[in-house]
Amino acid sequence: MATMDGDFWVFGYGSLMWRPGFEFLESGLAWVHGYHRSLCVFSHVHRGTRERPGLVLGLDYGGSCLGVAFRVRGAAREETIAYLRARELVTSVYVERNVGLRFAEGGSARALAFIVDRAHEQYAGRLSIDEMTRLVEGGVGASGDNPSYVRNTHAHLQQLDIHDPSLAEIVRRLAAREAPLAETA
Repeated sequence: MATMDGDFWVFGYGSLMWRPGFEFLESGLAWVHGYHRSLCVFSHVHRGTRERPGLVLGLDYGGSCLGVAFRVRGAAREETIAYLRARELVTSVYVERNVGLRFAEGGSARALAFIVDRAHEQYAGRLSIDEMTRLVEGGVGASGDNPSYVRNTHAHLQQLDIHDPSLAEIVRRLAAREAPLAETA
């Protein structure tokens, strides 16, 4: 999984895993240490609004995170980074970083990742499951509804055999809240 000819790696831990939006040569499971996946960003654009924020994932400080690393052609560097910046830096809640990663199959590399900025107004920090569920349930933004984002991310994590107890609990609560609505229809 070493890069050649100027190729570079991009690390995805949320929607980038199931909807990267850029061409890549290969992908693989990889660990990033020093950061963890967290539903810790108030979404004011993609999955909510300023008036009614949704909640999306951030790569927050501490712990480790298993996600997907994508190898991108060196010739596509500028185009790919421009796309990622337009997608991830809409409100500047993330900071672009070059992080070390360790591939599940062995080996290591450096990768471009977007880390949550804890000083940004959209940083939610650690919220209770009740509060996270409430925010997710009501969020709708330019990229769609917040429950779909959480369900898609959770389903993709399950396909990769990655366990995220918080997302699993939120998906369970959303399903339980929707079940009575389906029965009355």
